[in-house]
Amino acid sequence: MPTPSADMTMGTPAPAFDLPDPKGRRHASKDFAGAPALLVMFICNHCPYVKHLKKALVDFATKYQARGLAMVAINANDWSRYADDSPEKMQADIDTYGYPFPYLVDESQAVAKAYGAACTPEFYLFDSGRKLFYHGRFDDSTPGNGRPITGQDLSMAVEAALAGEPYPREQSPAMGCSIKWR
Repeated sequence: MPTPSADMTMGTPAPAFDLPDPKGRRHASKDFAGAPALLVMFICNHCPYVKHLKKALVDFATKYQARGLAMVAINANDWSRYADDSPEKMQADIDTYGYPFPYLVDESQAVAKAYGAACTPEFYLFDSGRKLFYHGRFDDSTPGNGRPITGQDLSMAVEAALAGEPYPREQSPAMGCSIKWR
C-alpha cells in the first residue's frame, strides 16, 4: 500500500544530521553549508518506487550538482527486518548505480523522525538559508502507471531555488513505500 509523505511547513529550518555512509565515513549537514541549495532524499534499496527512479536520480544529480546543488540520500529503514536495506547492500547500490551523492545510514532513525519522513522516495529541498523550499515527489511517474520519468516537479523547484526565485507551483506529496520503523 503506497504511503504519502507528511506535511512539513515551508520555511522550516533543515534539521541537522551527522550520519555515516556504508563505509563509515561521516557526512554532516554543515558539510554542505556553502551550497546554494540542499536536497535531502529519503530512499532505500528495496522499495519499488525507489527502484523505479535510481538511474533518474543519478542523471538528476549529474545535471544539478554541476550547478551547485548539494545532494544527500538517507536510508532509515530497519535492515534487521529488511536485509536488502543493510549498509552492505547500500554500498552495492552505490557501486551499481554510481551514486554521485552520499548515501547515508540513519540506523537510529532519529534523522528521519526529525524530518517527519514517512515514505521512500521523499524529497526535501532547502534554499541557501536552509529553509524548506520544496517537499514532495520527483514527478508523477510511479511503477506501472506508464508515465515517463521526467523529474519535472523536483527540477522546477531546484531551478527556482538556484535562481533565488519563489517556487511557482503547488507541491504534490511524495508517494512510496513506508519507512520501515524499528
